[in-house]
Amino acid sequence: MSLRHAVLGLLSEGPASGYDLLKLFDVSLANVWPATQSQLYTELGKLAEAGLVDVVAEGPRGRKEYAVTEAGLAELRRWITEVEPTRVARSDMLLRVFFLAEISPEQARGYLREQAELAGKQLERMEGMREFVEAGQDNLSVYGRLALEYGLRLAKGQREWAEWAESQIR
Repeated sequence: MSLRHAVLGLLSEGPASGYDLLKLFDVSLANVWPATQSQLYTELGKLAEAGLVDVVAEGPRGRKEYAVTEAGLAELRRWITEVEPTRVARSDMLLRVFFLAEISPEQARGYLREQAELAGKQLERMEGMREFVEAGQDNLSVYGRLALEYGLRLAKGQREWAEWAESQIR
């Protein structure tokens, strides 16, 4: 996935300013594809240059509202149906697990405990999004529930694995 397609997807639901998009990212895509303010505004400029979005309104202090163009929708649809998703094959967290024998058992258990805590915090953060996502009936909410459930199950599994792994170190 790219930031380009994330922005096109959000704008496919309706026009929005960069500020509005940043808020939407925070409550929807941040766990899937995070973006900083500067990345988002840079991408909006590139999308406009490429003719994939248009500025449809301008307000005070340079506020711009963007809408996806037909070319932008075509690109989003092409990406969804024709571009094979990349599968992340690297995990520096698991790479460290392979070498836990190089530290004391106490340190190794501490490392795994920390991984369980981090997964638990991620799970809590996503649980906090559940009410917001489930309250909406728009497309982003409906399909966002599917993505949220994936994230919840993944974080729960990661936490359970780390707790189990910690118990395996004597």
